[in-house]
Amino acid sequence: MSTGSQQKTMEHIRQQRSFITCSLHCFSELLQIIEEFFNHTWRSRHNASMPDHSLTLLWSLSVSIKDFGALLGSLGVKYLADTYVNCLSVVGACLMFLSKASESFEVLILGRLVFGLFCGLVMSLNPLYIQEVSPTNLRGAFATLNQVSFASGILMGMVAGLETLLGTEHNWAMMLSLSLIPALLQYLLLPFCPESPRFLLINRGVEDKAQTGESLLRLRGNVDKVQTELEEMKEEAAHTQSAVTIHDFFRKRSYRQPIIIVLIVNLGSQLSGFNAIINYSTKMFQAKFDEAKYLTLGVGAVNVTFTLVAFFLMERAGRRKLLLTGFISIAVCNLLMTIVDSVLLRSLQVLLVFCLISAYELGPGPISWFIAAELFDQPSRPIAMAFTSMLNWGGKFVLALLFPPLLVPDPAPARSSPN
Repeated sequence: MSTGSQQKTMEHIRQQRSFITCSLHCFSELLQIIEEFFNHTWRSRHNASMPDHSLTLLWSLSVSIKDFGALLGSLGVKYLADTYVNCLSVVGACLMFLSKASESFEVLILGRLVFGLFCGLVMSLNPLYIQEVSPTNLRGAFATLNQVSFASGILMGMVAGLETLLGTEHNWAMMLSLSLIPALLQYLLLPFCPESPRFLLINRGVEDKAQTGESLLRLRGNVDKVQTELEEMKEEAAHTQSAVTIHDFFRKRSYRQPIIIVLIVNLGSQLSGFNAIINYSTKMFQAKFDEAKYLTLGVGAVNVTFTLVAFFLMERAGRRKLLLTGFISIAVCNLLMTIVDSVLLRSLQVLLVFCLISAYELGPGPISWFIAAELFDQPSRPIAMAFTSMLNWGGKFVLALLFPPLLVPDPAPARSSPN
């Protein structure tokens, strides 16, 4: 890939996903402020404070509704892959920003839902596009950059959520509208990104062959490489059916094993505990540490560091070895955290949390997002990526909805009065 086109294309995608995840994880850092906003709104309407169980339920809904929207958005990847979807980000950010002025938590939840639709679409399209424009020998590494930007966005959200920056009662609405920045940037920058040559040739057909050659030449910068890759794509197109329906995707025998692999890898990632730690680490640490937010920043820093490690190891170690190493390490960390929690070794618990995060980002994290793009042929890739996104966002939705009530401490048992 020519250096200029490669760097510009990947930088645009990294900026987009970094700001997306920054906006997502800003919300998790605003627990007390958002709950106070809910309570204030409820009190102004009903002249009474919101019950604790209702407040917890509303917080769970406001966090999980974004994942539910992303789940719905992922269903539209096959049909909306060729359209501009940044308007959803603009609408969602504006609604979240206006929720404070309108004193309506319904507007905030609606904004989260709309923004979730955007996330479900774009976070399926990014790895798909990266896979299609990257050289074959570097596809895994470039796809891992998607996870690097994801982790960077998480860290940016954690930093922005500090009280010394935007995590205050006066600035939280502004912080939630940060996604306006990448949305506007993408409108300006996306026209400079080359179209996917594989999409032009295999999906659109023979009439776009000239445009395919131009797109490949822009990406590779070498005529010989262009001709070789064009021949490979023509051969793939000759042995590929023109269109794949959802029914064909799940019924075709050659797709069964890849579907099982994608299912196992993604369910394993969702059950690892990573999302619970990332979304609720501050609240988890608050029960045992005074400076919980700074420990959360440590989680974000470890997260970014090991996505970079995965980037350099992806093509050298291979997907299988990184997945096995990551999942085994995650299982050991979860087992040790359960044992350590019973003996109240706080410092060791933090170390195990960091180890779990690093094990996740070493393999399961980045690979779960792009493995489907490598296992399926061109016509079935949009459906495969939608399937991957559904598994990821579905797991996040269930976690975000059900996990917060588990963090509420049990009430102390009532003491029986002496006779």
